[in-house]
Amino acid sequence: MNWADPIERNVTNKFVDRKQAYPAKRTPDSRRADFLEIGAPFADDAARAQAGRCAQCGVPYCQVHCPLHNHIPDWLRLTAEGRLQEAYDLSSRTSTMPEICGRICPQDRLCEGNCVIEFSGHGAVTIGSVEKYLGDNAWENGWVRPIEPGTPTGQSVAVIGAGPAGLTAAEYLRVAGYEVEIYDRHDRAGGLLIYGIPNFKLDKSVVDRRVARIEEGGIAIHRGVEVGKDITLAELRERHDAVFVATGVYQSRELTVDGADKDGVVRAIDFLTASNRSGLGDEVAEHADGSLFAKDRDVVVIGGGDTAMDCVRTAIRQGAKSVKCLYRRDRENMPGSRTEVAHAEEEGVEFLWLSGPASIQGETRAERVQANRMELGEPDADGRRRPVVDSSSSFALDADLVILALGFEPEPLPTIFGEEGLNVTDWGTLECDEDMMTSLPGVFAGGDISRGASLVVWAVRDGRDVAEKIDAYLVQQRNPSAAAA
Repeated sequence: MNWADPIERNVTNKFVDRKQAYPAKRTPDSRRADFLEIGAPFADDAARAQAGRCAQCGVPYCQVHCPLHNHIPDWLRLTAEGRLQEAYDLSSRTSTMPEICGRICPQDRLCEGNCVIEFSGHGAVTIGSVEKYLGDNAWENGWVRPIEPGTPTGQSVAVIGAGPAGLTAAEYLRVAGYEVEIYDRHDRAGGLLIYGIPNFKLDKSVVDRRVARIEEGGIAIHRGVEVGKDITLAELRERHDAVFVATGVYQSRELTVDGADKDGVVRAIDFLTASNRSGLGDEVAEHADGSLFAKDRDVVVIGGGDTAMDCVRTAIRQGAKSVKCLYRRDRENMPGSRTEVAHAEEEGVEFLWLSGPASIQGETRAERVQANRMELGEPDADGRRRPVVDSSSSFALDADLVILALGFEPEPLPTIFGEEGLNVTDWGTLECDEDMMTSLPGVFAGGDISRGASLVVWAVRDGRDVAEKIDAYLVQQRNPSAAAA
């Protein structure tokens, strides 16, 4: 095949004679030494070759199982034909940050895990890597268009939170003609994209250029403004015609065993935020005093999700003496990405499956984790087999840094915002109707704060959806008679 030809026809359905291939990964030794992204970018010919493996299914399960319902087969075909700008344009129609999702989505559980040729034993199309390639290539070639504000409506929207849901909603609302202002408590925009996800998965320059595009599109971002402290929700409602709450969930689940309050037992979000701040050039006191730094320490991470994977791999790069991950279920039942587990094992992390903490031991500081072996019992309400303690088996692990990666819960926003009329569900998430509106008129919610801790791609989906809902609401507000008709 002549890859120099700008448009090649009939270049898909090549999965039988063309093997699955991901971009080359750096060696584990080189990865352990820095926080750079672990994979090389696709070369142009390799990206086109891999895109050409797509079977162009009549019922594209990859698209069905993508939360954004991206037009995956179509932009794979365009990529294989060398029509790269058209391929990027199509990918960006449904996603505000395709090159970010291409990096951090758990494709093995979503699009690639449901690829038809994966079921046939030929190996899935490397969809995420192609999506990342298209986005990066578009930025390099100047194909990423600026945000073009629509005809002014004379109305404004406040967005609380500059994470993926907030940034996405802001972009769509600006295109619809609204003035949009984002209020975020952090000193940088991006939410967990900046402070939660390590650089080796998502280089911060990739996030920064998206944020810069948002601001260049006329969207104001008020950094370091905490709603409930620096400004009230009531003031935002008075100042703007609608409010979108996209705060995410930052409250860590607690470990309820003896010794969990000892020094040396830390929250995953604190550990990762400190590491990311250091990587961004900030002076981090908790690194200077060692309280959130893993160098020369025996590290035990408790948990089995993607946050736990971020913690173990960060600890490796900080120079930990040993890194172990303690998870109460087996490999097949863990919630984290299988790809991330494989990367962690390559880099030297030891996984202790079917193991749970019984206590944290030591004088005033953590010195050991006493753990129990677990067995899988009957399925719980979610269909996952419930872990049961095997009381006949107990063991100890040296650990002077214990990182709790047990998941996140919503903060008590009605109390924080001073709005007791803001209803929450039994799980503490904001209660919303089918139009994504909360119990307060004109106040909408989306992302993790309404659906619970979830994936970035679902936050992008919520941001896209809520923009449509807010637009419909504000159209009715400015022209109620027409809406009624």
